[in-house]
Amino acid sequence: MADYTFFTNPMSRGQIARWALHEVGAEYEQVLIDWNDKPEAFLKANPMGKVPTIVHHTEGGDRVVTEGAAICLYLAEMHPEAGLLPNDAEMADYYRWTFFASGPIEQAVTARALKFEPTKQQEMMAGWGNLDRTVHTIEEKFSRSNWVCGDRFTMADVYVGSAVDWGLTFGTMPPQPSLVAYAERCQARAAYKAAKAIDGKLIAESKK
Repeated sequence: MADYTFFTNPMSRGQIARWALHEVGAEYEQVLIDWNDKPEAFLKANPMGKVPTIVHHTEGGDRVVTEGAAICLYLAEMHPEAGLLPNDAEMADYYRWTFFASGPIEQAVTARALKFEPTKQQEMMAGWGNLDRTVHTIEEKFSRSNWVCGDRFTMADVYVGSAVDWGLTFGTMPPQPSLVAYAERCQARAAYKAAKAIDGKLIAESKK
């Protein structure tokens, strides 16, 4: 049995988890999820019925991890040999920007797409403020550094990079030079290319 069971759909945030799995060199068995016919084993692992979901098969029993950011950080911890964990000096940026991407960026982009953005008076209550402030913040970050933790790629870049890559691809983020350059650095990673090739082929096959 592979170390991980990976529940995913190629047209989903499962692409983030696949990239992370490839970055750490994890052995995994994929289970493709049909939105209209979700298998019992998947719903048992994640009653929300959301992907990505991984099950880590260990000697002490199975461990279920859901939520893209959590999966990324968990895999980095389980595979320290991959060298994607932060050192002490990098830890603040590592956690700050991973959760900035999973919180404000995710919420701001979703709110804009679904047309329920907060009014000016409501922005204080909304954890993300508004999309323009959120994008400006992340754009300013990458105008100062190549990666989340400065000059070194870490697992945080898988999650943050996915958010930026996705936003630029689908037009939910403006093509600011620093964001485009950051996305291109992510796209040059061998693990990114390998993971995207798998999902790209699956998407193509599903359209036949």
